[in-house]
Amino acid sequence: MASNVQELRPKVADTEKITINLGFVDLGHVDLMVQEGFYSNRTDFIRTAIRNQLERHIDVVKQSTARKSLDLGLRNYGREDLEAALRAGEMLHVNVLGLATIAQDVPPELARATIASVSVLGALHASPAAATTASGGEAQIGLVARAGSRLAEENAS
Repeated sequence: MASNVQELRPKVADTEKITINLGFVDLGHVDLMVQEGFYSNRTDFIRTAIRNQLERHIDVVKQSTARKSLDLGLRNYGREDLEAALRAGEMLHVNVLGLATIAQDVPPELARATIASVSVLGALHASPAAATTASGGEAQIGLVARAGSRLAEENAS
């Protein structure tokens, strides 16, 4: 019975995996804090440290978000959205701080015809063809993703 069940909408992960390099002494301090019961594990410590740094700089984050006209959080661009923009003769500028998704059913031609620019600080989920087409090239998306990761690393240190 369970073999004929189809998922109508794929579940989007609510987190993104990142990798950091940490010196041995700093890592030892983290492990000590975990061992002493202040945190449940290394991930808990790192998430808490990041949240504390973001809270510490909240005014700068708010000002930058407003100045750059960034959509904050989750922003989904579905086929219907892009087709509506095409009919209206509009070009979209994808500016997101968080997670931007371009639906899997968006053909590259539609993305090319309706998305003028892509700037994502966080993560972009899209089919490789749509993502590459929308951004004007795979290298540009890579730079956007790396820039977002570098910004997060710099603010955490």
